Amino acid sequence: MYQFFVKPEQINGTQAVITGSDVNHIVHVLRMKPGEEIAVNDGLHTWQCRIAEMDSEQVVAVVDGQAEGNELPSKIYLFQGLPKADKLENIIQKSVELGVYEIVPVAMKRCVVRLDEKKQEGKIKRWQAIAESAAKQAKRGLIPQIHSVMNYREALEYASSVDVFLLPYEHAQGMAQTRKVLSSIRPGASVAILIGPEGGFEEEEVSSAQNRGAQVITLGRRILRTETAGPAVLAMLNYVLEADQQEDLTE
Repeated sequence: MYQFFVKPEQINGTQAVITGSDVNHIVHVLRMKPGEEIAVNDGLHTWQCRIAEMDSEQVVAVVDGQAEGNELPSKIYLFQGLPKADKLENIIQKSVELGVYEIVPVAMKRCVVRLDEKKQEGKIKRWQAIAESAAKQAKRGLIPQIHSVMNYREALEYASSVDVFLLPYEHAQGMAQTRKVLSSIRPGASVAILIGPEGGFEEEEVSSAQNRGAQVITLGRRILRTETAGPAVLAMLNYVLEADQQEDLTE
């Protein structure tokens, strides 16, 4: 079932009205017809709907009921050191599919890329569009926000405000410690993940993060690319949080 996002005022207890570029996608790309089922999300809830009417301006759907949510039980914030080329686009796509709540690009000492304000505005607009597309594909209950680029000090201040602050580091050792840290995270706890750029972290950046409460973990003996590390941690958290959530429901 295809899912589409609307503003809260576009949906009520009986019908949802879809406008904008999604209309063309429904009518001309998907070639959907009245009577076909879709899911519509208003940013708070996902609703099961049936298309009733459509034209070139809007698609009107009848609301049949609320669908079961599929969001992770915790808000996960990914702080990603700015990578080269279009790697961040891939990171955003995969991280959204894996349930990230917000992505914050971070300018670090070993970042090759430096974005000025003019370039940043266009980049963020594109990154947000990629997040929306991935959220639709994954049938997310919300569209994760792509934050404006932060410097390292700003990122540490923001990341240290959540419940759990994780820093995967290639020089860390002991998967047992990683397992202990991840298994201690309970559903509902917010989590920040700080990932370095291609060149990795400076030692003083790691020390600064630890002083702000970051727990240094390892992702194994292999060195992961920056575009792999974030999604790898998110996949681990998916397992831990959803397994714990299932256990809580069955108790």
